Amino acid sequence: MMAVRYPGIPTTTDGSGQVVHVETHITEGSAAYPITPSTSMGVGYGNAYSNGVKNLWGTKLAFLEPESEHSSASAAEGFAVAGGRVTNFTSGQGLILMKEVLYVISGKRLPIVFHIGSRAMTSQSLNVHAGHDDIMGVSDVGWGILFARNAQEAGDLALIARKTAEVTSTPFFNVQDGFLTTHTIENTLLCEPEFMKEYIGDPADHLRNLMDPYNPVMTGVVQNQDSYMKGKIAQRYFTDTVKPTLLDSMAQFTEATGRPYGLIDCYQMEDAEVCIIGIGSMIETTTTVIDDLRAEGRKVGCIHVTCYRPFPGAELAAAVANCKAVAVLERMDDPMAESNPLTAEFKAALVDAMQGMPGFSTLEKMPTVHSGSYGLGSRDITSGDIAAIYDLLESDAAPRYFSIGINHPTALAPVSGLDGRPKGSFSMRGHSVGGFGSVTTNKIIATVSADLFGKTVQAFPKYGSEKKGLPTNFFLTIADERIKIHHELDILDFIAVQDVHAFETSNPLKGLREGGTIFLQSTANTDEEVWQGLPEAARQNILENNIRILYLDTAKIAREVSSSVDLIVRMQGIILLGIFLRSTPFASQTPETELYSSIEDSLRKYFGKRGEKVVQENLTCVKRGYAEVNIIQPEDAPNMEVSV
Repeated sequence: MMAVRYPGIPTTTDGSGQVVHVETHITEGSAAYPITPSTSMGVGYGNAYSNGVKNLWGTKLAFLEPESEHSSASAAEGFAVAGGRVTNFTSGQGLILMKEVLYVISGKRLPIVFHIGSRAMTSQSLNVHAGHDDIMGVSDVGWGILFARNAQEAGDLALIARKTAEVTSTPFFNVQDGFLTTHTIENTLLCEPEFMKEYIGDPADHLRNLMDPYNPVMTGVVQNQDSYMKGKIAQRYFTDTVKPTLLDSMAQFTEATGRPYGLIDCYQMEDAEVCIIGIGSMIETTTTVIDDLRAEGRKVGCIHVTCYRPFPGAELAAAVANCKAVAVLERMDDPMAESNPLTAEFKAALVDAMQGMPGFSTLEKMPTVHSGSYGLGSRDITSGDIAAIYDLLESDAAPRYFSIGINHPTALAPVSGLDGRPKGSFSMRGHSVGGFGSVTTNKIIATVSADLFGKTVQAFPKYGSEKKGLPTNFFLTIADERIKIHHELDILDFIAVQDVHAFETSNPLKGLREGGTIFLQSTANTDEEVWQGLPEAARQNILENNIRILYLDTAKIAREVSSSVDLIVRMQGIILLGIFLRSTPFASQTPETELYSSIEDSLRKYFGKRGEKVVQENLTCVKRGYAEVNIIQPEDAPNMEVSV
């Protein structure tokens, strides 16, 4: 493979971090109002502003937080009207609240890029997690729409969207699944500043100040019956250029970075007889299932719709030309419509292909189209759920609509026994309490594992909107290859139980493999006390599966180390890093000086803003966790006495 000019800067970050990296380098300002799960993007941009960061052309960033999402969109509009390169970050209800302004922005041909942490709407109950209801609710406002599958794509598509927007005078949404992409730490490549400067160009050379008194233009006027339609249809002069320009932007990006992009991305579609079409992170999970089913000789494939607007109808119709059945998966449900949005667009494309519309390859036979709802509100979608869809597509009596991941008459039963992780993976699940700092600790473990041990990592949290003080789970996988599954882990090597009530509210041992390890936050002074404190069912599980037990009073250490009362609870979480490194195979061959140097760098990245004293106290916590954790070997557990 030929070397590329800009291969990227290796790091570990999430989708939010990728977006912030891009936008703080290329834009002049942001107007944003915080709403979960996009808030981390706005916070990242706001921090850059507070620290006096300048963009690539030496302009100090501007940042405005108005009184609502509607106002933030209006502020971004004003910024762009004045010739500025601006961005915004929003989700869910915030995006819908903006809708009035979004029409105005596209109508004025303002080349803005908004970043969406796509979130379920309050159409059943309040939910702050992933859903595509919000973006589909604004798909008619005249903006281009790109969807990222992972953190890497969130950053790359931010640049591609910006370039296309400014060439075509068309605003763009850059969308990623809320939490599932915005908050998942992965190995990524940051775009080099030199590349971004070359690829995007100086805003002064690309943008026009529509409020320049020396070059006045008319914009935002009132038009009556004689004029409005003429102006509206005339906008096709701009929108007709979006698709070819976007393809050109993608080609230029690929040539410079080696990372390929297209309107759609096909996987194993060359001879596929059945396929899944979808948007977002679930498609990466789907590819791992395809690999397993292909090994059985089954001709299955999938397609990711990277570009939703303009809709790639001709490309999709051509891609499924040889398929007998297709399932279109959507992270939403609109039962009063004939079909959910992506399904409806796909069916329309098939009809156009059957009729030989210009730009379409003639489709000789239309595949059977099935539509499924999945993952609403970040409901977990597993490899087994995906496998069940392929079973459905190969069945002669398959329902045209289905759901997955729930217990419902429309739902498909999942297939068991699939593990989409790379071979040799090491996976952890943590049980903690919101506010303990465990989610941040998980990020640091991932960072250290990637930087120091050269591993591929994926780390993500799971918690509710109430978060602080209530149960929180976090997941981590470490491997030698890229991790593509995006769902909870059900095969685990290490489980950390920092929530002392976890055995009362859940089964922390669920999924722990034979020979695995469990850590317990415990005030016990002896092995026997720890064993005595476990439920009988847990003790039986531990004995049957040869599980090693680790325990330590992390609260005691945090109280002894922390000089700040408000940080005691959070430092309990960071101690887990030392325990993890002591009990897993990754640190055993690394000299302690090198190990702690890397850890210190990571701690400074996350806690440096609190001062060097806090960094050093956290490092002390890590060292004590490493040195002081108690270990009960599996062979010792049967000899412990349990009082009746």
